[in-house]
Amino acid sequence: MKILIKGAGDLASGIACRLQRCGFSIVMTEIPVPTTVRRTVAFSRAVYEGRAKVEDVTGVLCRSMEEIEEALSGDQVAVVVDEECRIRKELKPDVVVDAIIAKRNLGTKITDADIVIGVGPGFTAGVDCHGVVETKRGHDLGRCIWKGSAISNTGVPGIIGGYDKERIIRSVGNGVFHPAVTIGTVVNKGDVVGYVDNAPVFALAGGVVRGLLQDGVTVFKGMKSGDIDPRGITGHCYTISDKASAIGGGVLEAVLSLRKKLLTEKERGSE
Repeated sequence: MKILIKGAGDLASGIACRLQRCGFSIVMTEIPVPTTVRRTVAFSRAVYEGRAKVEDVTGVLCRSMEEIEEALSGDQVAVVVDEECRIRKELKPDVVVDAIIAKRNLGTKITDADIVIGVGPGFTAGVDCHGVVETKRGHDLGRCIWKGSAISNTGVPGIIGGYDKERIIRSVGNGVFHPAVTIGTVVNKGDVVGYVDNAPVFALAGGVVRGLLQDGVTVFKGMKSGDIDPRGITGHCYTISDKASAIGGGVLEAVLSLRKKLLTEKERGSE
């Protein structure tokens, strides 16, 4: 089965790794200038580096169907710069997973494939997709929703190490972001972690820098530009998060459940 995942950020990449390890062929779409902060565990990095490895899975940038087929035959994830997801018509995927995490539906339709899954807020099962996977930390993280929608976006990050809003690095204004540290650096509260043009961006909490925008990204005031993990475990910067793993498991469950349903309906129809 070919699965098309819209988005190639860290959560989408966690989904991709889980599905690819289970034998599915994965194609991911991304925007021309990705704004993923957890770049070390995201296939979006392939857009400007040509390839990206997330744990034991490799993603490669592809510019044509021929390159996509070559990547898939080599057991790699194919990454395509395709903001409008035009590749869907040519690829004809069995499954479409919208994992852009835009907190709203940017154009996904239930008719895009035999199986369509929405990840997070903005989708309604049975309306614009066949199933929704919950992304909010807590009791229902990774749960498959067959009727209705995921919990609405609260705008408040999940608590990690006792911090929520303080662990997010945000742009102090409109301009171009320039990192002052690298992912994996341990910082203290008040340290400079980057600049927007010449204006310094300070850490609001101590810990390890788990995510940070690449140099030269255009940002706006308040835009998420990085992520500090107060637990301070450097190794976490290079492995798929608990949240991404849980969501990936939910998408896997949704794919297999809906596939079973389709096969059952097909068998009944042939009787």
